[in-house]
Amino acid sequence: MDKAGLLKAIANTGYNVGFGAKKHFATFDLVEKVPGWIGFISSAVGIFALVWEPLSAKVPSACLAVLGLCNVYIAAYRSKEYDEVGRKLTQIYNQLRDLYYEVQGGSDIEQSRARLTELESDFYAVSISKQILFSDWFTHYKFFAQQERAWINEQRQFTWKDMVPLSLRMALVVLAVALPAGAYLLWRN
Repeated sequence: MDKAGLLKAIANTGYNVGFGAKKHFATFDLVEKVPGWIGFISSAVGIFALVWEPLSAKVPSACLAVLGLCNVYIAAYRSKEYDEVGRKLTQIYNQLRDLYYEVQGGSDIEQSRARLTELESDFYAVSISKQILFSDWFTHYKFFAQQERAWINEQRQFTWKDMVPLSLRMALVVLAVALPAGAYLLWRN
């Protein structure tokens, strides 16, 4: 492998590791914060239901019960592990960045290739494959809005398609079609 190929390989691995680190932090954030928000919303709706009759109807009550079930789903995730792995992956990410600049500066290609292989093994060894629902959407924000990634962008020119998850784009299209259709059906009745 030549220098240009190694730089591209390091940047690709850097993207995977950096995105993986942010994905673990996204899961950590969601597991830590969502139950509190669910509790706050449930309490607020419960209080307002005392003074505003429509909130004590079956539909709002059912929605609150579903939100409560979400807490059961979230409780299966051990947030501390995701935080620890996110920190380890951030260290690997920083080592990859340093390796990238060393190769640019003329370091030995074979030694650098061996170091890349070692860092990739470390990445695969510590990553947790099970991530929480919607962590991918949050990860895109965390990686593309918060992460310093100019060195990766030298090799991979990110476009808006990289920065906005496909599932989010599809959900927005479905929503753009469903909302007017639903409004029309309500208007007709």
